[in-house]
Amino acid sequence: MQTEPAPLLLREDLDGVVTLRMNRPLQFNALSEAMLDALQRALDAVAADPAVRCVVLAGAGKAFCAGHDLREMRAQPGLAYYQALFARCAGVMQAIQALPVPVIARVHGIATAAGCQLVASCDLAIAGESARFAVSGINVGLFCATPAVALSRNVSSKRAFDMLVTGRFIDAATAADFGLVNEAVPDAELDAAVARKAADIVGKSPAAIRHGKAMFYRQQQLALGEAYCYAGDVMARNMMEEDAGEGIDAFLEKRPPIWRS
Repeated sequence: MQTEPAPLLLREDLDGVVTLRMNRPLQFNALSEAMLDALQRALDAVAADPAVRCVVLAGAGKAFCAGHDLREMRAQPGLAYYQALFARCAGVMQAIQALPVPVIARVHGIATAAGCQLVASCDLAIAGESARFAVSGINVGLFCATPAVALSRNVSSKRAFDMLVTGRFIDAATAADFGLVNEAVPDAELDAAVARKAADIVGKSPAAIRHGKAMFYRQQQLALGEAYCYAGDVMARNMMEEDAGEGIDAFLEKRPPIWRS
């Protein structure tokens, strides 16, 4: 009797938190074309679902994500194919930041090359202490150019370039020191730490989170004066939300707020 293949991406919904778990454990969750497509579809679905308050991105098996599927890439050695593949991957990374809700990377095992890019593209990241990170394409003759975009927006230029030209691995504590992840926690506490972070986010005003996430990334691309002008307008519009009035009233009245957005 033939069994159906396991889904490439598993989705679990619990109290406003969606966990998307990459499910190619034998390939260390390598980002095949099919995996990239599954991630894009899932992110599009989350973006259209007002009930979602936070996303956790995780990997099944022994690793978070080992990057692109090198065997699949070598099977189609053509410039047009590679350009389309890396554009598809960039679309997924940008879709993560375009979501109206925060995305937390739950990192265990290894996060290498495009897998490290995936961590850097998430809004937040929590790693188990045994996790390891690298942009190691240079070891096989390929500079990790697209991972460099996300990596260099998380860590300092010299640290990012060092990782890119040496391909060396860093541990979770170093990744936290570099700013690639928010926290490095004991492996046994990883799920609890991720759950706490997600619960903190779910407890905040959805409207404020939506305003804030979109503003945060856009203002980074603006000159200082433009950034303040834009941020001031966003904050003023946020003040017009019902949640802002409720939150301030609740603070003044010394009671918990009841979010309505």
